[in-house]
Amino acid sequence: MLLAGGIIVILTFALIIKKIEARLVLFLAGVIMCLIGGLPEDIMKAFMKAMTNNSLVPTICTVMGFSYVMKLTECDQHLVQSISGVLKKGRTVLVPLSFFLTWWISLAIPSAAGCSAAVGSILIPTLIAAGVHPAMAAATVLAGTWGSAISPGNAHNPFVADLAGTDMMTVIINETPASVIASFACIAVMTVYAVLMKEGASEERREAYLATLAKEQHHDMHDFQVNPLRAIVPLVPLVLLILGSKQVAVLPEMSVALSMIIGVVLGLLVTWSNAQEVCKNFFDGMGSAYANVIGLIVCASVFTTGMAAVGLTGALTEVMKGSQSAAAAAGTFGPFLIAVISGSGDAAAFAFNGAVTPFAEQFGMSIMDLGSLAQIAGAMGRSMSPVAGAAIICAGLAKVNPMEVSKRNALPCLAAALVLMLFL
Repeated sequence: MLLAGGIIVILTFALIIKKIEARLVLFLAGVIMCLIGGLPEDIMKAFMKAMTNNSLVPTICTVMGFSYVMKLTECDQHLVQSISGVLKKGRTVLVPLSFFLTWWISLAIPSAAGCSAAVGSILIPTLIAAGVHPAMAAATVLAGTWGSAISPGNAHNPFVADLAGTDMMTVIINETPASVIASFACIAVMTVYAVLMKEGASEERREAYLATLAKEQHHDMHDFQVNPLRAIVPLVPLVLLILGSKQVAVLPEMSVALSMIIGVVLGLLVTWSNAQEVCKNFFDGMGSAYANVIGLIVCASVFTTGMAAVGLTGALTEVMKGSQSAAAAAGTFGPFLIAVISGSGDAAAFAFNGAVTPFAEQFGMSIMDLGSLAQIAGAMGRSMSPVAGAAIICAGLAKVNPMEVSKRNALPCLAAALVLMLFL
């Protein structure tokens, strides 16, 4: 079963790279693996669970609905144009600044999918408008989401603290310096890649983007007059989420969905748009998100369920458990690899920390260090997985294939994982 599962996984990624319909490939691969594993009932369980995911579905659908309304009211363009001058002057640092902005915001929004949706809906179009290659724009935001690994809102930190017999803040303080150093390594490699491949901000791509907008919206974007109130509207949901986070707590905590709906209402009031058109576009956006983004997440869920059914996920975990002579390497690249393949950093980290980390002292490491290493590495691996929910969201916002985003994050995330292993 393991051999068959491995072959199917390799073929799956090969077909996705060749741009075969990803939903079809992932779903069929998952179904075949579930059948091989003798667990056909798990197919529909995974399918229905992902379809009705109470955290992902409202988040992603309302984000896309909000995005549609911002396009209808042109609020997104008012924001982009308002900062276009700054973007033009600071093109060389645009990619690293966007990475760090996402990285720090992810501390307040620990969900990678939620952070990608909230931040990506603003940053990705802004980066593209500044002339950054769409796939690089998506990769920049996706890479930044692993900052949530050191967030107090991350479930792994209290788990590691419990294993180590200490408190959560001690764990976070212990892992933060190495994580910060790793983040610099990540963005350094990404920036070099953007420069060498000429995928950073360019005037040619910016002009092409403006020309496309001019055709879509029937006016010259060079003569665009910015309305400050309209420019602020796209930022409102993000500000609400940060101010309502547990770390800031200036406002009552609120969901991504609620913040997006508030943004839609505010956009309607500020622009005095036709309420019927705003409503129609909001729900059109929600429908598009469900068909394209949620549909892909559903199929990815069936795929990862199939991997578990044939014993592939368990086997990879067992291999890690046997690497006692190189615990740090196993704790880093074991969860990293599983997260890349499965799209779930949580599954990889919890599996490793539950089975291996309690015995860390036998490997010459502390439980706190090994546990932190595994969970942060899992988050890094998720940030370069083409089947992760966050990757699918970012790719959808940039209108590119998730595999294109994954390829651009491979070297930066590997570099970050290596640095993390050396410094933690």
